[in-house]
Amino acid sequence: MDTEREQKNLRRIVSQLYIRDNCHPFKASLLVWVQLPLWFSFSLALRNLSTQMCALQAELAAGGALWFPDLTIPDSTWILPVSLGLINFLIIEIFSLQKVNPTRLQRIVTNFMRGFSLLMIPVAATVPSSMALYWVTSSLVGLSHNLLLRSPTIQKFLRLPTCRSSFPYRDLFAAFVVKYLRRTRTS
Repeated sequence: MDTEREQKNLRRIVSQLYIRDNCHPFKASLLVWVQLPLWFSFSLALRNLSTQMCALQAELAAGGALWFPDLTIPDSTWILPVSLGLINFLIIEIFSLQKVNPTRLQRIVTNFMRGFSLLMIPVAATVPSSMALYWVTSSLVGLSHNLLLRSPTIQKFLRLPTCRSSFPYRDLFAAFVVKYLRRTRTS
């Protein structure tokens, strides 16, 4: 009975915090529900432009750079696919380093996202380089946003709530060292 009352009280407090701080969880996920259809649409458009006979296919075939001179064929060097997987994996690890004591569900979701990042490598190796280049660029922008928004100067400029630390990048690196490098030394 007490547990049920505590749960009800906890839900009431959380609801009050949502109202007070104007931060309902749906608002945080709203951007994802806008981004996913756009990402999917752009990916399909690039695939169609790269694989179907159209006026732009010839330009895409001659429009590559560096090691991928033809954007209509997959990257045979695997540089773009592996870069995509590593960048996405890095984004996930940055988020996982913020969690001090993650719940079981958070650990499951994090591990699922890690697996999905690794799964994207062979997928990106089979699609036209134009798609893989778009995916890498999109992931790099996401990583840049994640790192840039940690800056106290940027947070102050954008009038965002400031983070707890004056040195977020140093703290992030220290958390990485503790989680991954010290663990391997003691093993």
